[in-house]
Amino acid sequence: MTTMNKRPYSLSELASHVGGVVEGDGCVVISAVGTLAGAASHQISFLTNPKYKSQLSDTSAGAVILHSSLKDTAPCPALVVDNPHAAFARIAQLFDTTPVVASGIAETAVIASSANIGSDVSLGYNVIIEDNVILGDRVTIGANTVIRKGTRIGEGSVIHPNVTIYHDVIIGKRVTVHSQTVIGAAGFGYANDKGVWLPIPQTGSVRIGDDSQIGASSSIDRGAMEDTVLGTNVIIDNQVQVGHNCIIGDHSCICGATGIAGSCHIGKHVIIGGGVGINGHISICDKVQVTGYSMIVQDITEPGVYSSGQPATSNREWKRNTIRLQKIGSLFDRVKALEKQV
Repeated sequence: MTTMNKRPYSLSELASHVGGVVEGDGCVVISAVGTLAGAASHQISFLTNPKYKSQLSDTSAGAVILHSSLKDTAPCPALVVDNPHAAFARIAQLFDTTPVVASGIAETAVIASSANIGSDVSLGYNVIIEDNVILGDRVTIGANTVIRKGTRIGEGSVIHPNVTIYHDVIIGKRVTVHSQTVIGAAGFGYANDKGVWLPIPQTGSVRIGDDSQIGASSSIDRGAMEDTVLGTNVIIDNQVQVGHNCIIGDHSCICGATGIAGSCHIGKHVIIGGGVGINGHISICDKVQVTGYSMIVQDITEPGVYSSGQPATSNREWKRNTIRLQKIGSLFDRVKALEKQV
């Protein structure tokens, strides 16, 4: 949980913090982060994308974070590391001025007598903690959030305002859940009897591993009989749907507006791009990357990059290609007929 009290650091201190090496004046004082184009002398920036390399020579940043291959191109002191983006993330955390989600226990918070509340827990206005909930030490719950009975939330986790966490959900340590997200709602399970939909009780739950991050307005459904499971350090973007009984492996990343149907098994270190649709009962192995707006309808068993979807073109070209695509069936028949003649 962040606070507003942030002190400045020398570049040498920052280098020690991230395990980097200083090229130039290590006494430069840094108190914030910024972009290459917009940073001032008290800020540190970074370069990883070659697209922005032209901005490096003109930057007014007090220091920059670079890979060793670029250290001689810096016009100011440099912090040289193997992974500039990761180093920037760790340094940005030192200067984070995001206000705390809640501080102390608000008078309007409602806490069931059977709930077990750890030390240094903060509950915002109108928070509801139901029976047998367990909150670990230093858990923070934002205003208007509802934690239903039997749920357990590990130490150091932060639940932002207006979140609903259903019954018997298990959330690990240092997990962040952003606003309007719903965890543990009923999975989409129905049986059809002569045209009438009959709901199937969803008696499983949701388990979320340590150090995971869940974005705003996302939904993670509880399992039908077994649990929906997110592993350690899984990051879920905004407006993502995770269906019932899905399993998502450690360190995987699901980008915004992705929909994952029920009973999918996604491996470790998988990256799913924005707007991807994944059919139910699909298995994706470890170390797969799926590019944005792809549709996955069969298992992926080999690591690598997978794509479907069509990049945007001019409207004129799109119309022409669409007309050609409509004729592909007759073209196929003509080719087969020609092959027989040959």
